[in-house]
Amino acid sequence: MLNYIWISLVAIAIVAAVGNDIKDEVQNSYRNGIPMSATFVVSKSPAGTAQMWEGEVVMSGEAFDQFYGIQAQKSDVRQPVSVAVSSNLQGSLLLPVTDASPEYWRQMAKYATTKDRLTGKIQSIEFSPNGSSAQLRFVLESIKFVKMKAVTQAALDFASTAVEISIGLIGIMALWLGLMKIAEDAGFILILTKILAPLTRRIFPEIPPDHPAVGAMIMNIAANMLGLNNAATPLGLKAMEELNKLNPKAGTATNAMVTFLTINTGGLVLIPATAIAVRAAAGSSNPGIIISTSIVGATCATIAGVAASKLLQRLPRYRKDIES
Repeated sequence: MLNYIWISLVAIAIVAAVGNDIKDEVQNSYRNGIPMSATFVVSKSPAGTAQMWEGEVVMSGEAFDQFYGIQAQKSDVRQPVSVAVSSNLQGSLLLPVTDASPEYWRQMAKYATTKDRLTGKIQSIEFSPNGSSAQLRFVLESIKFVKMKAVTQAALDFASTAVEISIGLIGIMALWLGLMKIAEDAGFILILTKILAPLTRRIFPEIPPDHPAVGAMIMNIAANMLGLNNAATPLGLKAMEELNKLNPKAGTATNAMVTFLTINTGGLVLIPATAIAVRAAAGSSNPGIIISTSIVGATCATIAGVAASKLLQRLPRYRKDIES
C-alpha cells in the first residue's frame, strides 16, 4: 500500500512540474530569446589581442522587474560580467551568479547550462567615447523545464540522503539486534514472558500463557519499546503467524490480533533508538531530545488504542460469528 502512495505522490509531482513548465513556456517567464538592455561599466579593458572586457552590468531595479514581469528587485542591479566582443561588435558574455546577484538570476542559474553562472549572446554594444562604459543589448541563455529539473534533482538528492541515513543506521541496528539475540539465547525472553504472564493473560485472555505467540508478541513489543522498528517487524510477523494458528476462522482477525496490532500501531516506546539514530545521521545537535515526548505520546496512543479495541470487542455490531 505504501508503494502505491509513493508512486501516486511521484506521479502528482511530475504532473504538477509539467504543468508549471508548460505555463512558464506559454508565458515565457524567463524571457527566452528576448533581448535585455543595460549599461556596461568597464573596469578592465582588453590587453593585447584579447577582446575580453571585465566590468558590471548596471540597470535599475524597476527596469529589471519590468523586463521579467515581477516585483522582487528593490535595488539597482550591479552584476559582475565578462564580455567578449568580436570585430563586428557582437559576441558573448558570462555572468558569474553570487549571493549578491538578483534573486531571479540566482534561480535561473540553478537550471542553467553551467551551474552558478549565466551565459548570453551580445546583439549590440555601443561604447562611450572614452571607453569607460557602453550600452549593451544581450540575450541570456534559454531556461526551460525548471520544475522537471527540480523534481529530478530532488529525487537524486533524497536518494543520496536515504543511502547516507541507512548506512548511519547500520551500527546502531547491529548493536541492538545483537543484544536482542543474546537476550533470546540467554533465556531472558523466556524469563520476561513468565514475569509478564499476568499482564498478557489480562490483555490476551484467549491466548494460552505458554503458547509461542506470547513469547513472539513480547519480543516484538520489547523491540518496539527500544525503538528497533526494523528488528520488531520480523518478530511481529512471527507473532501474527502464531496467533493465526489459534484462529478458528481464517481471513477474519481475532480479538487478540486486533489488540496486538493496536499495541504495535500505538508505538509504545521507552528508547526511540531508530528515531535518535536518524536525527543523529541528519546532523541534529541534540538527537535524544525527543525521548520524553515520544514516551508520553506513544503511551497515550497505546492506552487509547487498547481501550478502544477492548470496548469495540464488546459491542454486538463489531462481533463476528466465528462459527459461520
